[in-house]
Amino acid sequence: MAAQHNEKIIKCDQKVNITATFGSDLVLEGATSIPNILLKTYNQIGISDFQMLLLIQMIRLNVEKKEYYPNPEMLAEYMEADPPRINREISILLEKEIITTSEYYDSGRKVIFKGYDFEPLFLKVSDIWAGIRAREIEESEKLLKIMVNSRDFTDIKFHNKTVGLIPIFENEFGRALSPIEVEQIEQWAEEAEARLIVEALKQAVLRGKHNFKYINSILAEWKRNNLQTLEAIAEYDREFQNRRSGRAIRGGEAGAGTVAAGNKNNSRKKEFIKTLYI
Repeated sequence: MAAQHNEKIIKCDQKVNITATFGSDLVLEGATSIPNILLKTYNQIGISDFQMLLLIQMIRLNVEKKEYYPNPEMLAEYMEADPPRINREISILLEKEIITTSEYYDSGRKVIFKGYDFEPLFLKVSDIWAGIRAREIEESEKLLKIMVNSRDFTDIKFHNKTVGLIPIFENEFGRALSPIEVEQIEQWAEEAEARLIVEALKQAVLRGKHNFKYINSILAEWKRNNLQTLEAIAEYDREFQNRRSGRAIRGGEAGAGTVAAGNKNNSRKKEFIKTLYI
């Protein structure tokens, strides 16, 4: 049943720009907002792809046309299905208690009418969301406990990279992260394994560099050298230290040779001076 008239008002002016008219209708016709969390979790609720599309059409008619109780024939106009199938699918949704029917009161017209109620659907979605969030919080608390008790990064396992990384950074920095810093971590998490990000944080902390710019430079260096595991990073660091030690030794030998040569030249000068005065 519609709570109000749905006739469309059409502009009478014949001189219209079709592109502008389309743009105008695009705005004036409105939009149907479907939560992303519903689109991501409807299969967990037991809703089929067809039933999800059916629900979207029912919600659209509810919002756009004020059709709170659309019949199968009306819904069939917008779907590739006949009214009998639509009727069966609605019956399944009602049986699964994904939707229900309720009575509504139209205060303007002073009438009570029947309509589909989507509250059970969103209640089920909220239950799934709460379960996901509870697991994320539990995981974060476990990570924080590991950090506080052992300060050992090697055994940390991540389910959600960003959720797992944020408390680790906040613990090391001793403060809450800013939105920009959280966004930076999200960007790192898209490009690198969580273990590598934590290792970069660890190296920065050990060097007394508590800033994101330094951590970013470490990750960029590893990316340039295609270092994708902790083992590869450790080997890279060993080779770097060996090269630096080798340069120091060679530099020391060269310096010693220069000193020896200088001493020899000084002795020759002294001998030459003696020949002049003795």
